[in-house]
Order: sequence, then structure tokens, then C-alpha cells
Amino acid sequence: MSIAKYRQLITKILVGTAIVLGAFVGAAAPAGADTNSTGAHPNPFSTLSCSCREMTPAGSPGRQEEINRGIQSGVSAWSPGRRAP
Repeated sequence: MSIAKYRQLITKILVGTAIVLGAFVGAAAPAGADTNSTGAHPNPFSTLSCSCREMTPAGSPGRQEEINRGIQSGVSAWSPGRRAP
């Protein structure tokens, strides 16, 4: 077989593969989201909740200390790819 025949064969294989893959992609189910459409302005976070007990009242020095401790813990946390503190 000559080089020209090999090129034609390879071209036919590539075009056929592209057509088959295009058919599979075209037949894939479209993605969608189920939104909470109650009311004029739906809340996308309406299903999120917290069952935590509030330990300190809002605005108290203890609350601010908890916030600062959480931020410090997040900043100093070890993450993969970095040296451990």
C-alpha cells in the first residue's frame, strides 16, 4: 500500500470516529437544576440549615473570640503541597 492510501484510510477512520463521538455527545441528557421557585424572589439557599446551638450571644466578646480563633485556625491549617506549620 502506498503512503497516499494510508493517509486516506487514516482520514476515513478519524472522520468516522468524530461522527460517532458527535452522535454520543448529541444524545447525552441535558443538565438542569431544580430550583425553588416559590415567591417572587426565590431563595437558592432555602434548603440549607444549621442545627447548631448558639453558644454566645451576637456581638459579645466571646463571639468575636470564637470568630478570631476560627479564622486563625483556617489560616494556619496545613494543606497538601505546603509544608506543615
